[in-house]
Amino acid sequence: MSGLHRSSSAPLKNGNPPQELLDDLCSRFVLNVPKEDQQSFERILFLVEYAHWFYEDNSVEKNPSLKSFNLKEFTSLLFNSCDVLRPYVPHIDDIFKDFTSYKVRVPVTGAIILDESYERCLLVKGWKGTSWSFPRGKKNKDEEDHMCAIREVLEETGFDVARLLNKDEYIEVIFGQQRVRLYIIAGVKDDTAFAPLTKKEISEIAWQRLDDLLPASDDVISRSVTGLKLYMVAPFLTSLKAWISAQRLPTALRPDMPLKGMSVWKAKSSSTGSSTQIAESQSTKSASDAQTSDVGPGKSFRNFRFDIAPVLQVMETTFSA
Repeated sequence: MSGLHRSSSAPLKNGNPPQELLDDLCSRFVLNVPKEDQQSFERILFLVEYAHWFYEDNSVEKNPSLKSFNLKEFTSLLFNSCDVLRPYVPHIDDIFKDFTSYKVRVPVTGAIILDESYERCLLVKGWKGTSWSFPRGKKNKDEEDHMCAIREVLEETGFDVARLLNKDEYIEVIFGQQRVRLYIIAGVKDDTAFAPLTKKEISEIAWQRLDDLLPASDDVISRSVTGLKLYMVAPFLTSLKAWISAQRLPTALRPDMPLKGMSVWKAKSSSTGSSTQIAESQSTKSASDAQTSDVGPGKSFRNFRFDIAPVLQVMETTFSA
């Protein structure tokens, strides 16, 4: 380990992190992990990705003079700086390409959170992108689907769905080689406090009216009637609305609720690039505070398969442009 430490702690003039910081990241996230996590490049790249998040969320935020990197740039930087990874630098392009291909095959789970009227669903918007999605994320090794959904929803919204989740109530869509399963969580109060627990992953959380969201079709593939980008939402909407129709209607709708979607949490960037909350973060309410409606469970959509070829075609065209 002594050979890993050299240089000073001050960043270089070009904004690159000092060797000492890179050594610390390599030691913390790559070297001092269970041996089984070092047995494939896919797992090592996941560790490098954790190091990248830590660097961006902590090091850069505390020291704005440090340069920000995308994942591929950071991977190259860490491989070139870490003694145990440096021998593989000549193959880094192939390693990163394989990792990217592997990531799109990792199953994803999350939740479709509906309010008490069943008229609104909770959507989140990524930190750097403009597309909206249901809160969701990739499964960890050996993690159960519903446990992944609970973890990811908590990380992205600060809301614990553990006691509201029915393992038999979900909608599942296959995107290429990736399975996406979303559990239906109905009857959540519209005044529930939401705020992400992770930094720089979610930029906004909002209740959106289902009537403003259109399912994917030949004419409407990716946008709502209000202009929201819905690449990862539209394929679930037809099935979701069928599920809602199968339920006994809840109590009378509240006339005081706005007709359009409403933002419940939003982040904004200051001049230094750090993030501050517009709505003050509140502690996560316990699951017992989130009351479910008195309707019974509907029929599971576990066998539902959506033809998402038009969606994938548009996404491929958009991202390759």
